[in-house]
Amino acid sequence: MNKRYRFLIVLLVIGVCFLFLWPTLRWYFIVPRDQQTMALETRQQIRTYASQTAQADLQRLIEAARAGDAVPADLEFLTAAAKKLYRSNKQTPPEAWNARAVLEAFPSRREALESIETKYRDDIFALKDLHRNAVKLGLDLSGGLSIVLQANFNSLQERLGRSLNEDDRIDAMNRGLEVLNSRIDRFGLTEPVIRRQGSDQIYVEIPGTADPERINDIIMGKGSLAFHLEDSEATEAFYNYYRANPTTTFDASGRLINPAIVPADVIVLGYYVKDKYGLDEQARNFDGTPRYVALKREVGLDGNYIEEAIVERNNMDGRPEVIFRLNSEGGDIFYRLTSSNLDRNLAIVLDERVRSIATIRAAIRDRGSISGFGTEEAENIALVLRTAALPVELEVASQQSIGASLGEDTIRQGLYALLGGIAAVLIFMLVFYRTAGINAIVAQLFNFYIMFSILSALNFTLTLPAIAGFILTIGMATDANVLIFERMKEEMRLGKSRKAIIEAGFSKAFWAIMDSNITTFIAAMFLSLLGSGPIRGFAVTLSIGVFSSVFTALFVSRLIFDFGTDVLGSKNISVTWLRIQSEPARGIN
Repeated sequence: MNKRYRFLIVLLVIGVCFLFLWPTLRWYFIVPRDQQTMALETRQQIRTYASQTAQADLQRLIEAARAGDAVPADLEFLTAAAKKLYRSNKQTPPEAWNARAVLEAFPSRREALESIETKYRDDIFALKDLHRNAVKLGLDLSGGLSIVLQANFNSLQERLGRSLNEDDRIDAMNRGLEVLNSRIDRFGLTEPVIRRQGSDQIYVEIPGTADPERINDIIMGKGSLAFHLEDSEATEAFYNYYRANPTTTFDASGRLINPAIVPADVIVLGYYVKDKYGLDEQARNFDGTPRYVALKREVGLDGNYIEEAIVERNNMDGRPEVIFRLNSEGGDIFYRLTSSNLDRNLAIVLDERVRSIATIRAAIRDRGSISGFGTEEAENIALVLRTAALPVELEVASQQSIGASLGEDTIRQGLYALLGGIAAVLIFMLVFYRTAGINAIVAQLFNFYIMFSILSALNFTLTLPAIAGFILTIGMATDANVLIFERMKEEMRLGKSRKAIIEAGFSKAFWAIMDSNITTFIAAMFLSLLGSGPIRGFAVTLSIGVFSSVFTALFVSRLIFDFGTDVLGSKNISVTWLRIQSEPARGIN
């Protein structure tokens, strides 16, 4: 390949890898610590912080307006919003944009407050997305979330209608482990530790800074999806009573104090939507009252009949919806339900909350959709439905955020091991192979850069075994350079020119390098497929290192040698401190 094209390819790889690495660099070295802490809080805590801070900022703006002062420096973004409001309303802007002018641009104090709160919310959620795309430290380096789940065999016994024997308990726990592994793996929570603890507990460790809300949605989500027919008359009767008795309709747990206001075969559930923070919020009617729906207590179709659930975009408005497919038995049940209840409302209930209501317009057999939520929740719902309900109800016995198993000493020792291993290898190459060692050092640094960039692109969780994979990869990559340099020595003994030495050295070492890396990659693939946890992290790092080391040893290193030959005009090549004598030409007398 032409050297110019090879140089452009290297530049392209550097640029792409920098884009991969940028989220990690920005999160760990640019984002302030206090902003990192806030981005890792729960959505409920973020909502509280944004609301309270926005109210305090609005009060500061009001005080500045009363004093005739300028807009506070940290609220300058409101000036741009005020100018936009003036342009949209086709009003003449004021001569000076002080605090009074900015405040008067908003129709009400409430809209000014919402503008400030939106700014905080968007900034924090942007940092959440940044953290999601950065390399995370594993449980052995930065701690994580530790959860102990207690199996409730009593509920399983009630559901089965008989007493449980030991085989039933073991089977329930094993299937519970399988479902949890499937859910956590599909959610991309890397390198979890999930194991049985005793006869009725499951221990879960999730490395990195985990969002407790998200983890609970994954682990504790029962996937209790059900379809219920709405009783319109009961809904109307309920609202007639509720409007007259708004404070005495429900008790503290959300149950009807007087069940007689609706028929015995009817239940009343709230209708929920997502707010701007992605939290469940009960929908409101036009008169401002909370929205409730009276449903038939009998389940029309249970969610366990769902075989497949995927997230797609609605063709009409582009909003996410969960498309589900039923098995043959579920399709028959759903067909009978929909065909005999045309023009009636059918509610989709997830974990005792109404998520969507639609009117049955035609009979449906084996395919349907659920809508009315954001992208992340749609993916969560689809995941829980795919992995089915837990075979035994699990309750959180304990949950805590834990520190690193060896604390900062582990991080420091791991970093020292990584840097020490790299330094020792590179010093050896420089001392033993002279100028060619510099070539190897540049190639190895580039190899390290590519590896870490790819891990960043994969949202990898860095653990001590992964660091071991880094060190091993550096050693393997150096082995490729050693093979090339030793072949060059052989060509130097034949008295060949620099260009011929380089060409022959790389050509003769090519298959030896490929064979060793291919066998290593096969071993790493088996480790990745058959292993779990730290073993898989080590295998992934090693697999990526195989590709990057081959690229840097055969492509980048060769380009550096060719640059010295064609651009710098070097005639000799330095690969050893020893003086190599050319072998005399042999002839036949």
